[in-house]
Amino acid sequence: MADKSLGQHWLKNREILEKIADLAVFNASRALCVEIGPGLGTLTSSLLKRFKRVLAVEFDTKLAANLPKSFPGTNLEVINEDILKFDFSAISGEYVVVGNIPYYITSPIIEKILTLKNPPERVVLLMQKEVAERIGAEKSSVLSLFVKNRAEVEMGPVVLRDEFEPAPKVDSQVLVLNPFKEGPKYPDEVMELVKKAFRNSRKKLKHTIPQIPEEYADLRPADLRLDDYNKLINLI
Repeated sequence: MADKSLGQHWLKNREILEKIADLAVFNASRALCVEIGPGLGTLTSSLLKRFKRVLAVEFDTKLAANLPKSFPGTNLEVINEDILKFDFSAISGEYVVVGNIPYYITSPIIEKILTLKNPPERVVLLMQKEVAERIGAEKSSVLSLFVKNRAEVEMGPVVLRDEFEPAPKVDSQVLVLNPFKEGPKYPDEVMELVKKAFRNSRKKLKHTIPQIPEEYADLRPADLRLDDYNKLINLI
């Protein structure tokens, strides 16, 4: 039985599971896939068909113990650990990250993955639709600007709540991130300015950043894109 306190909702649609696994594969030579929260292994089975090795990080002790029994004779390694404490630095070589992630720790997971010294080649995450839309939206937020500073964003398929067991209260969506190999587009100072602006997200920028140039003064934080904030750093 799923533990709702851990955000456990099992995706049961095999077609969607296969699609998520397909999105993770962008080069046939990829040997390692790190799966976040494999649960009952429904997505794991699709990943094992496409990757030479799957490293599944599962927080639930019982699920972690049972998962290997479902896939005997495969290159599946299960680690019983909180993904936020998992040491990605121990991974050598190229890898991808895939997972149906709990809604309540979506932002910390994304932040951890995108700030790794050895970031993955690709990240495919099934998350709350509202959060995925916020990241991919034209209208800015701190989270969307943070992500777009570190990765190319692709919106994947929407997954309705009825496709899960038990059904969550909201729909989900797949988000695909391709981290920039050269690191963030802009330095930390840009994101510090973003955070400062969004402390009063409903107010015009002139009330939050007194020294702001006149052409930006009557705009609100959400109206500016990442490039705009980088220009502001140089203007202020």
